[in-house]
Amino acid sequence: MPEHPDDTSQCIPTAPLGHRPRLGFLGTGWIGRDRMLAIARSGVAEIVAVADPSAPARAAAREALAGLGVRDVHCAATLPELLASEPDGVIIATPSGMHAQETLTALAAGASVFCQKPLGRDLAEVRAAIATARQHDRLLAVDMSYRRTSAVEAVRAHLASGALGRIYAAELTFHNAYGPDKPWFYRRSEGGGGCLMDLGCHLVDLLCWLLPARTAEVVTARCLHRGRPLAEAPEDAVEDYATAQLSLPGGIQARLACSWHLPAGQDAVIGLAIYGTEGGVALHNIAGSFYDFEAVALEGTGRRQLAAPPDDWGGRQAIAFARQLAGGHAFDPEVERLAGVAAILDAIYAHAGISRSLARAAA
Repeated sequence: MPEHPDDTSQCIPTAPLGHRPRLGFLGTGWIGRDRMLAIARSGVAEIVAVADPSAPARAAAREALAGLGVRDVHCAATLPELLASEPDGVIIATPSGMHAQETLTALAAGASVFCQKPLGRDLAEVRAAIATARQHDRLLAVDMSYRRTSAVEAVRAHLASGALGRIYAAELTFHNAYGPDKPWFYRRSEGGGGCLMDLGCHLVDLLCWLLPARTAEVVTARCLHRGRPLAEAPEDAVEDYATAQLSLPGGIQARLACSWHLPAGQDAVIGLAIYGTEGGVALHNIAGSFYDFEAVALEGTGRRQLAAPPDDWGGRQAIAFARQLAGGHAFDPEVERLAGVAAILDAIYAHAGISRSLARAAA
């Protein structure tokens, strides 16, 4: 995904006076830096430390923060060094294969955690992280950021109104014509999977978030690597095209499709549509954008706009975590929903004939 430009010239209004949690940021690549600057602009938390194995990345993070008037930030190379600053919370934006163990380490040290997706490479890792957060009574959340777009919020509100009648079908798509630019994404032992883990996790999360559903039966699933079944690819390869048909409680049928490097004719194709006996609701990205979305109500052969850009949504989930942390560290059972997402992803891989033991065994 192309980097979203940082806009440090506009600030979100600061939080009301009160407790400002102390935060440390682990991983300062573009998404880690984006979330860091969003929180800095919001004023909801105090940024006390940043950690990254790359000295230039650390220096760039410190410089970006200084541009917002945030100084005296401790710079570290590792998570243990970051934890020495005793932050209330740690924001994790490192390679996927490191998320679960880093989450366990931070929680055990007494810090709450906000982690980039996926929380773990399989259900076992996700369950371990959730169990540890519950054991230490610490807030744990994951950056399922599309939930916070105005378009998704409009879709959810329209569904809650009952306007669709009995819901019976859903279609969700995420094609990234670029594909990731980091080598670890393309190794199953490090990323846990390919486009299904990277993009499909958002689709499954939105499916469960909007309908909502905790379980799903996989009817069909395919994972391809360069146009051929992933099972025929080298052992550590990942899928770059995946499809699945799911059956949800209540008889709802859902179709998912995601890919990297698809010749889509534009940067990205992102969308969802949900259909019921009385109408439908949909969202789609505009002109291939990764960031601009329109939501519409579907009424027969017509449509009515529910939400449209501009919508500066990238850091909303991170800011929400900081605001929640300001009220206390306590474990929030809402994170348990992500175990259901991980279970569905595992089931899709299994139905496609892909072993889920490789990532954990090779770690």
